[in-house]
Amino acid sequence: MSRWLYAVAGSLCGLLIGASPGQAAEKLIVSSWGGDWRDMIAETIGKKFTETTGAEVEFITGGTIDRLNQAQLAAGSPESDITFTTAHVGWLYKTGGLYEPLDLSRIPNAAHIFPEGKISDSHLGVWSYVYPIVYRKDLLPADVKFESWEDLWKPEYAGMVGLQDFDPSEIITVAAKLSGGDASDWEVGKQKLLDLKPNVKAYYSSDAASEQLISTGETPIQVMLSMMALHQMSQGVPLAVQIPKEGAVMGIDTVAIMKGTKNLELAYAFVNAALDPAVQAEIVRRKKGGPMVSGVEVEPEIANLPGVFMTAEEWKNGAIVIDPKLRSEKLSEWRTWFSENMMAQ
Repeated sequence: MSRWLYAVAGSLCGLLIGASPGQAAEKLIVSSWGGDWRDMIAETIGKKFTETTGAEVEFITGGTIDRLNQAQLAAGSPESDITFTTAHVGWLYKTGGLYEPLDLSRIPNAAHIFPEGKISDSHLGVWSYVYPIVYRKDLLPADVKFESWEDLWKPEYAGMVGLQDFDPSEIITVAAKLSGGDASDWEVGKQKLLDLKPNVKAYYSSDAASEQLISTGETPIQVMLSMMALHQMSQGVPLAVQIPKEGAVMGIDTVAIMKGTKNLELAYAFVNAALDPAVQAEIVRRKKGGPMVSGVEVEPEIANLPGVFMTAEEWKNGAIVIDPKLRSEKLSEWRTWFSENMMAQ
């Protein structure tokens, strides 16, 4: 399910986490993606929040950009008190004046957040994930290993690779890195990207489409969301998740308080619950992503999964981090170039 394209019939999904019987409970409204993302937030962060405050949680769900557009229309009188979105789209909220600046002294659990989780003075990371190389072990030779991102360009993989089209940030950054640059001077990787075209079989427009393409074998190699790949592996799809020596491209989802909320104290309590180590551990177990605070303890078989970065050292050695503010500024340009030059025949 793509969080960019996720559409829920009706803009309100009234998922309530109840307070104690007979209590006239307060209510906090949270904007998030729908489906399993909403359920995960409700059953981890929302549960802790309600246990702590007695307040109910109600969700507004929808796609990433749809919710941003709605928030812009409602500026000054937000429909939600809390918003979950990606780190770079969060910068669009922030620059649009839609977020409340955060006082970290009111969020005790933020004392242990990884530096990469402090996205801005208004939004904080709540979990991380990576885009590595994922491939079908049963459809490629047994000795195949994608030790470097360069391997994706090998001529023997012609017509085998799947890439996402709704946000090409990952492959654009990889091409720039392999060409001696980074996301800030991404143009150095344009020719590298064009050289990859013979190997690309399909572009997927959602996470669900990504799963379909690799499960059927139509694109036995993908640059794929680690969480989705690990989920498919648990369902029996014979995948391998490879983090190349240059690192995997890191993504972070964030939480923020909306400017104009009438429930500021409750909103701070919710953000603090999101960063609670026990809550973070449950998120890691459920989604197979990384926590955003140190000291989180999970079972070794989960902590050792590829892309589940549990420590600052793992971030340092295994992640390619795209500056979220830069990404927010460049995404429209990147999508336009990618559509016109990579996807066009």
